[in-house]
Amino acid sequence: MSKKRGRKRSSEELSESSASTMSLDPDNLLGQRIQHNWREKGNVTKWKGTVLERLTVNSSLYMVKYDGFDCIYGIELFKDGRVSNLQVLAEKVVNNKIKVPPGAEDLVGRAVEHLFEKEDGEKNEWRGMVLSRAPIMTHWYYITYEKDPVLYMYQLWDDYKDGDLRVLPESAGGQRERRRKKRRRTNKHNIGVDNQMRNSEGYRAFPFPEKRQTDCPAYPVCF
Repeated sequence: MSKKRGRKRSSEELSESSASTMSLDPDNLLGQRIQHNWREKGNVTKWKGTVLERLTVNSSLYMVKYDGFDCIYGIELFKDGRVSNLQVLAEKVVNNKIKVPPGAEDLVGRAVEHLFEKEDGEKNEWRGMVLSRAPIMTHWYYITYEKDPVLYMYQLWDDYKDGDLRVLPESAGGQRERRRKKRRRTNKHNIGVDNQMRNSEGYRAFPFPEKRQTDCPAYPVCF
């Protein structure tokens, strides 16, 4: 059963990494494992995680999934004065194949109830919205919750299999909207294929919608 760890760090995350490091290149951080020191209020801690995205609206802002955290952080790795000793680790991102239960519906865009267990063993249901598959670590999903509008990231199919995730039924209007969006995506794909045949420059990929820049780059991304 998932435990919503949120922003509290565990002591084992502060240990030194034995992994070798690679050369640091701001333009080649996507998908890399990193670690760095973080200084705040006189205290220095060590953070380790995976770089998922670099925002186009602010190229100095990176989206990072830190080990031991469920939320995604937006941080200016090369500009924030609280970051020091930034290193790229020679570690591979483990990305296991998603095991989708037979007959299960697509999770993206669906409202869900997610069951979490607190430290005292009490179980709480959190209602949220599945936003998209995460980049790089594609067996994870971006999700946000009604009572905690922060960008979180979980392996939702594992929780679904364990009975800790329930997909809420859609209204008739929601089903029509989903079908309309699916047709629109299909039409865009067909237009792209047609352009490929007519354009000697080849296939032109359709860009993903740009994410909003957070006002607090060293903290969890809020909506």
